[in-house]
Amino acid sequence: MIIFLYVLVAVISLLVIGIILIQPSKSGGMGAAFGGIGESVFGAQAGSHLTKATVIMTGVFFLLALILASLIGHGYRDDYSVSGVNSQLESGESVAPAPAAPVHPVPGTPATQAK
Repeated sequence: MIIFLYVLVAVISLLVIGIILIQPSKSGGMGAAFGGIGESVFGAQAGSHLTKATVIMTGVFFLLALILASLIGHGYRDDYSVSGVNSQLESGESVAPAPAAPVHPVPGTPATQAK
């Protein structure tokens, strides 16, 4: 779920950047650099529609950013995490290493020749 929200935030941010760059400004801006693409594509009322779209997309972006910050800040765990080890480490329990395999002497080594 966190990964989906990150991707959604990235897509929304790219859309906001695109909408802002298309908008005509008082001095021309990037809209004039592309030959007035905002006016020709979106019609005469492009300014009001682009402004509304910018406000809506920016609001969605900030809402998603707050949701992500809340989930991460409260320690949201994804379903794919190893919860057994994580819960032991967070509770302060020591995680004992796995027992070592018994050592069998190799025939022909000095330890087996002494017997």
